[in-house]
Amino acid sequence: MKFLIQRVTEASVTVDGNVIGEIGKGFFVLIGVCDTDTEEIADKMIKKLLGLRIFADSEGKTNLDISSVGGDLLLVSQFTLYANCKKGNRPSFIKSGSPEHAEKLYDYIVNKCTALGKEMSSSRPDGNAMKVETGSFGADMSCKLINDGPFTIDLDSDEL
Repeated sequence: MKFLIQRVTEASVTVDGNVIGEIGKGFFVLIGVCDTDTEEIADKMIKKLLGLRIFADSEGKTNLDISSVGGDLLLVSQFTLYANCKKGNRPSFIKSGSPEHAEKLYDYIVNKCTALGKEMSSSRPDGNAMKVETGSFGADMSCKLINDGPFTIDLDSDEL
């Protein structure tokens, strides 16, 4: 499983001219799933995602996690994270998970993050649940974001 995490000041996803998901400060996360991924792997990835201390504290050091700054999540399925470009100029996507498996795990990740976002409300400055927005699985989406930093983390379950 792969998460491409971008710290953002704002991000949105549009399908057919309609904004279907948007956040302010937080993480814009592209999610890639392969056929060997499981809910247990997703749980490890989610734990790492929500624990990443990549927001600046009062001294400008990256010491704060998403909950500490009242950040939100925008989660977007992205099968092309498993592109293989070794041969030729046309990428191969055979390492990407089947659409059925990937959608099941993507939904699991969204639901788990939503539940954890509610649990984290007491540790957030505003006391509210973390907002979890999504793209539309399998749709042709336009993503717009302002990468804060820029700060991007490539999180791969094979390296955890």
